Amino acid sequence: MEIYAAGAVAAFTVDVLVYPLDTLKTRYQSQDYLSEYGTSSRKALAPRGLYQGIGSVVLATLPAAGLFFSTYEKAKTVIGNLPLHQSLVHASASATAELASCLVLAPAEVMKQNAQILREDRTTSRTSTSLQAWRQLAAGNAPRRLFTGYTALVARNLPFTALQFPIFEHLRSWAWERRRQRGSQERGVLETGLVAGASAGGAGAVAAWVTTPSDVVKTRMMLTAARPGCRSGEGGGKNGRVASWTVTRQIYNERGLVGFFRGALFRSGWTALGSSLYLGTYDGAKLWLRRRKSGMDGDDWAAL
Repeated sequence: MEIYAAGAVAAFTVDVLVYPLDTLKTRYQSQDYLSEYGTSSRKALAPRGLYQGIGSVVLATLPAAGLFFSTYEKAKTVIGNLPLHQSLVHASASATAELASCLVLAPAEVMKQNAQILREDRTTSRTSTSLQAWRQLAAGNAPRRLFTGYTALVARNLPFTALQFPIFEHLRSWAWERRRQRGSQERGVLETGLVAGASAGGAGAVAAWVTTPSDVVKTRMMLTAARPGCRSGEGGGKNGRVASWTVTRQIYNERGLVGFFRGALFRSGWTALGSSLYLGTYDGAKLWLRRRKSGMDGDDWAAL
């Protein structure tokens, strides 16, 4: 239970603090913004409406994060009994957990990214941007459209977590080993969060940069879900869905290989910050909850 709660706390913290950077990244990758503003990114990167669509994300990421960490810890224990290298154990466990969480995240991602690019004239009303995005999706086959880009989301998240978690676990173990060699044994809640956060930030930045091409494809696919002109067979897909290969060719024809790394700096930056907060908060909250459960509240506050 403490694992699920710690994951939920970590997810909420990251959503609120780094969401604006994710909005800028989505706009920067959006085909509509590229078409409207050409090579100029000033309008796309304007600091207005940076929290558009956050409602759908908060509602989805809390259960998704809890599901991810619960699955990850369990899978790590089970797979760890196999004769595998630790990096393979961590990669396999994180990939298994990601498959589970993506089922919850995919619909929220579609709503979020379509809400993030709503124009100013469409956001002047008091209606929630998440609700506006839902209405666009509901104009067609909403249940099916909500899973537009699911395969691209999995194709991005699986290699991302498979890269990030082995690097994260290695850096965290290295940091604690260095600390142990200096003669310090006790681990405080704050220090646990800082060590995990620093390790996760570096691992997340590297993994985010490497997987940016799949993120660009995923973003483009999900943003087609709310287009009223998307009909059966358009874009090379069936039932209004755009095939990932069609989107890949379109990106290459527009900007070449450079187009697949559009927004890479944004993504690496917010992922480094988000991963640091996410896993740092998770490790710190998990330790605090376990100590509290054991009746060690006084020691917790002393450690802080």
